[in-house]
Amino acid sequence: MDPWLTRLDEQLPELLELRRHLHAHPELSGEEHQTAALVAGELRQHGWQVREGVGRTGVVADLGPSEGPRVGLRVDMDALPVEERTGLAYASRRQGVMHACGHDLHTCIGLGVARLLAAESPLPCGVRLLFQPAEELAQGARWMRDDGALEGLSALYGVHVFPSLAVGTIGVRSGSLTAAAGELEIEVIGEGGHGARPHQSVDAIWIAARVVTGLQEAISRRLDALHPVVVSFGRIEGGKAFNVIADRVRLLGTLRCLDCDLHGRLPAWIEDTVQAICSSFGATATVSYRCIAPPVHNHPGLTDLLERCAIEQIGRAQVQRLEHPSLGAEDFAELVQELPGSMFRLGVAGPDGCAPLHNGRFLPDEGSLGVGIRVLTSTLLAWMSAPIPAEAP
Repeated sequence: MDPWLTRLDEQLPELLELRRHLHAHPELSGEEHQTAALVAGELRQHGWQVREGVGRTGVVADLGPSEGPRVGLRVDMDALPVEERTGLAYASRRQGVMHACGHDLHTCIGLGVARLLAAESPLPCGVRLLFQPAEELAQGARWMRDDGALEGLSALYGVHVFPSLAVGTIGVRSGSLTAAAGELEIEVIGEGGHGARPHQSVDAIWIAARVVTGLQEAISRRLDALHPVVVSFGRIEGGKAFNVIADRVRLLGTLRCLDCDLHGRLPAWIEDTVQAICSSFGATATVSYRCIAPPVHNHPGLTDLLERCAIEQIGRAQVQRLEHPSLGAEDFAELVQELPGSMFRLGVAGPDGCAPLHNGRFLPDEGSLGVGIRVLTSTLLAWMSAPIPAEAP
């Protein structure tokens, strides 16, 4: 057994307590001040060179030689505006804020890796840990990249919990892992009037409903079914009184697509489709689209290395090759546009399963913490012993 595995067994109880502390004290995107301070203190205690305030509230830590190739690990720290309903003794103490996406686990995986690698020093190559803020806003990766967090890196790894996989397992996939994602805003502009005389108005609520259903119908009949597109609306605003026909309705939604070329054409296609629906009923519309994140593309060589290390650590049966990418988005993609990288899925479902991500009852099995630390520590050590050339992703 590798000496660091014995150290992991010794460290796990303390890391679990640290994870529970973070879970009880979540912070929203861009507000991770206490989390970042805790992370920075832990890293300095174990001999890492730490920079705070990278990407606003992000933390970057380096270990090993300053010259030569350097491998990185990125974990995220932010929580969500979700009310926790787990009933845990260490449930969130902040009303309406919860680690409903597992970033508390991610943070402690990063700290666990930091402890184990520090004990392996001196290292043959440099290693960098990126503790990223604001992943849930798909902003933090850009902030950290713009602050130079990637400078000098040759490769980057990432991890995300996955409630569809059982604890003790991981999922790996080369190539496309997640979808491109965007934020869609549509304002339907009609003409207000009395609720008793709709024929004298242009009902923006009714037309907005046609826009929502019409887009779904158009996707199924006008776009290639072999290139899936998902449009989901999460917010509708409109109207001022029960008996007044609304003159304006605002729709907010998200768009997901795996094909980059199609994703580039979709904003214009949505604009044309929405305008056609609205104009047919006498209304107009304004349509705006913001790209949230490009797809995550896993580098084959880095993914193969992680898969081999995972098999050595947890067994072939526990390492699953994911057949399909996810239509979820992940701003890790911003970090691996020009840098080779790979992210894997960490199984967190216990014997009774696991609620979905972003759900108030999301309750990952804590046994996943050791699995994540073990797989990533092994992979980073293997990369440092034989660095994979930093070719384009």
